[in-house]
Amino acid sequence: MKIFRIFPLLILFIFITANAVDAQCKAFAKKTCLPELGSYTHDGNYHATVLTEGEEAELYKTFYSDMEYRMSVCCDEKLPPIEFIVYDTNRNVLYSSKDANYAKTWDFKLTSSQQLRIVLKVNSSASQGGTPSSGCIAIMFGFKIKK
Repeated sequence: MKIFRIFPLLILFIFITANAVDAQCKAFAKKTCLPELGSYTHDGNYHATVLTEGEEAELYKTFYSDMEYRMSVCCDEKLPPIEFIVYDTNRNVLYSSKDANYAKTWDFKLTSSQQLRIVLKVNSSASQGGTPSSGCIAIMFGFKIKK
């Protein structure tokens, strides 16, 4: 019978903890990643999550033709380099940060409007047997306003 009293409290604790982590990641995104957009106008969305070494996350986003975009990825300093790969709707790789020495930003312009899939991969560090690092990873999008 005690389990029925403890279980709701456990669920509440997990929910509160998850919301606190999410808020910390969004604050990290605003403080650390937003400046990386430079002269690009932020699209207003903060995409951030906590990932552990060896994990990956993906995001789908629509981009419009003839607009200049900047994609910026940043992460907690304790994490190894983050690879982000951009795929078109036909699963062709448009960009891989690994090919650009794990660059944190990518500036691009598309000839046609399309939805792209962005995959974020946290590499595993070289140390074996240790506890994998985890931390906040954020991806931000900016665009240039035509004048």
